[in-house]
Amino acid sequence: MAETLVLFVFSLINTGSLLLLAVYYVITLSDLECDYLNAVDCCERLNWWLLPEVIAHGILTLALLLMWHPVLFLLNAPLAAWNVYRMMTVPKGNLGPYDPAEIHNRGMLKHHMQESMCKLAFNLVIFFIYLYCMIIYLVRTDS
Repeated sequence: MAETLVLFVFSLINTGSLLLLAVYYVITLSDLECDYLNAVDCCERLNWWLLPEVIAHGILTLALLLMWHPVLFLLNAPLAAWNVYRMMTVPKGNLGPYDPAEIHNRGMLKHHMQESMCKLAFNLVIFFIYLYCMIIYLVRTDS
């Protein structure tokens, strides 16, 4: 039963780090929007953190599946699949999902900002869900 507690502690730490990363994305994109940062620097920073985000979220989703928490797995699976999809569908010639040549075209900056805000909201909600699950687990095992 200690494995479940370890899973929830790991989930809290992992989701907390993903939450901080989502805040970093929002701040970096807003700096680009206000012209405090140029497009090349912004896209290099965001693309550098994209692979660690995909790996962290993928490990968490896989751990939830292996420890057989199907509801939590199903909550995490769509975002994990979306992250992998974004990594796999980068057009040829682009530096990554965030490309300096295209970020100001066709409202891509607004789209990236909305996506980052959605990830921020998701990670915030799921953080408190994991916290609730851990507290319920601890209360039930103490009795």
